Amino acid sequence: MPYQSSISPGRSWYEDTAGPRPEYKALDGDLRCDVVVVGGGFTGLSAAVHLARAGSNVVLIDAHRFGDGASGRNGGQLGTGQRAWAEELEAEYGFSRAKALFDLAEEAKAHLLEFAAVNKIEIDYMQGQMSVAHKQRYVDDYKAHAEIMANRFGYPHISFMDARETAERLGSARYFGGTRDTGTGHIHPLKLVIGTAKVAAQAGAQLFEQTPATAITSVGGKVRVTTPKGTISAEKCLIGVNAHGGTLEPISAAHIMPIGSFIGATVPLADSNVLPGGEAVDDSRFVVRYFRKSTDGRLLFGGREIYAVNDPKDIHVHIRRQIAELYPDLRDVEITHGWGGYVGITMPRKPFVREVMPNVISVGGYSGHGVMLSNFFGKLYAETVAGNRDRLRLIEDLNIPAFPGGRRLRAPLLFFALNWYALRDRI
Repeated sequence: MPYQSSISPGRSWYEDTAGPRPEYKALDGDLRCDVVVVGGGFTGLSAAVHLARAGSNVVLIDAHRFGDGASGRNGGQLGTGQRAWAEELEAEYGFSRAKALFDLAEEAKAHLLEFAAVNKIEIDYMQGQMSVAHKQRYVDDYKAHAEIMANRFGYPHISFMDARETAERLGSARYFGGTRDTGTGHIHPLKLVIGTAKVAAQAGAQLFEQTPATAITSVGGKVRVTTPKGTISAEKCLIGVNAHGGTLEPISAAHIMPIGSFIGATVPLADSNVLPGGEAVDDSRFVVRYFRKSTDGRLLFGGREIYAVNDPKDIHVHIRRQIAELYPDLRDVEITHGWGGYVGITMPRKPFVREVMPNVISVGGYSGHGVMLSNFFGKLYAETVAGNRDRLRLIEDLNIPAFPGGRRLRAPLLFFALNWYALRDRI
């Protein structure tokens, strides 16, 4: 029987098309190292690569298999900038800091593509992303955004689309306008996970799957990570578990909330006018819909988020219904794969970076913008270990409040709040 994730529902199209997926043994025994990394997603694996290449003795552990979390099951869209638009960041932090955050994200994009190319990781990169307005009253914001990006932030790759161009490029008349970004694109995320793990192992990092951290302590500047069959002693620790921290570390748990997001893959769409240019799409709903074409012509459609812990009973039914709203001709399309995963969000939908105990830094809460940022944040963590914390501190200094209500009440409170936003999306 093919392997299926033990922490997320459904088998993904990515798993069936990623090629060989090496397995790494579980830790059995005690180890000493310079840096221990907890979490084998984009953040942790990238950190392991750059730390090992810089000469650090690195041990990385993951409770499951690399890519079982959001890194291997997401929508694959890179985006541009931070999760918030640059002008929104300028309103909150001023132009200089907003520009620095935007430039950091642009470097993250370039780094991801260069890293894949240099290390010969085939990530199925396809160019182009469209952001579209599902209500007429949002259209002027998109038009202004394209002008601001070109004239104020020096990014000329975003162009405004009116309703007619939007319909032509989407193959759907359900949106009122939007923007098209030719300076970004979308990828096969699990191929990047698998490739980055191989590079980390080749660089000398010790990688262990099926090895959960059961406790992390820092006493006298020395870090200890306990696992079921061994203890890892280190000088420093990176926690990169994002939505899967549970009760491992209380500060991260108070600031990063797991939410479920689900994707369906259709059969290849022959002779279809759906996304003829091959761009990825995200829309203006708070409960965002995101979709794109795969290299073999399938529609990969994500659009149903949940904010409770229960998995949906039938991902296919919900995803097909949302596809049919945009593409009525696909109301009966066959969904070959339906899968879910958990995304880590923060209250302001900005990344969370914090030193949660001496020599232990936690990174996560990418809020749906992690494909591009998380890989780069792993590199920034390696820079921090080498003595340059300036660039990581750009993110550390963001104001990220804890969720109200503590771990017991935060989920139901957020469930009601976000369902209210979902209702607003329909009004």
